[in-house]
Amino acid sequence: MWRPNEESPDLAGLAHDLNNVFETIAEAAELLSDEEQSQPLAAAIARSVERGRRLVDGLADQHLAPIDLAVVVDRAADFVRDLTGLLGRPEVCVLRQFDPGLHLRGPGSEWERVFMNLFLNAAQAMPAGGVITVHALSQSGGHEIHVADEGPGISAEILPRIFEPNFSTRRQHPGLGLHIVDTIVRRHGGAIRAANRSTRSGARFSILLPATQTPV
Repeated sequence: MWRPNEESPDLAGLAHDLNNVFETIAEAAELLSDEEQSQPLAAAIARSVERGRRLVDGLADQHLAPIDLAVVVDRAADFVRDLTGLLGRPEVCVLRQFDPGLHLRGPGSEWERVFMNLFLNAAQAMPAGGVITVHALSQSGGHEIHVADEGPGISAEILPRIFEPNFSTRRQHPGLGLHIVDTIVRRHGGAIRAANRSTRSGARFSILLPATQTPV
């Protein structure tokens, strides 16, 4: 088991310093919350701080209990909702279409990063707002999770390169979001595929996980 204090003191120190940064930001958000007009902003900042802390905690322990898929999806949806709200963009709604009680193995913070990046990518494809649909299937051979948006879809020229690092169709954008998604999914023995929706406009990302990742 990887322990940051024993094998990676530099990373442990970074986690410590980042938590101090989060504490400062959290205190600033609390001060903002005293003013009624600033309360929505303060709440968004506080949720972002909690996301950051979860990411740091995920670095410290890679052997956590299975995480509820609904919890991960809801946290990622809150992230996109906060970001689009702060940027003054139309609302993006996340619709869940799966039975309760589905769990994923591995650090919840990693799966949260997967869905945050997928949802953000979908939101950027829908500048006028829209719906992101998450559909999950659990079968004997494995587990499938599909994330679909209502954007224009993915062009044939882009599709083969969409998970490459530093590939982006937007200027001054690092192009790492979907590469991060692919890296995390593969780390847990799965695969992710990108395609266009067959019956309407929009992109569809399908995460395929082996039987060992099937929800408990």
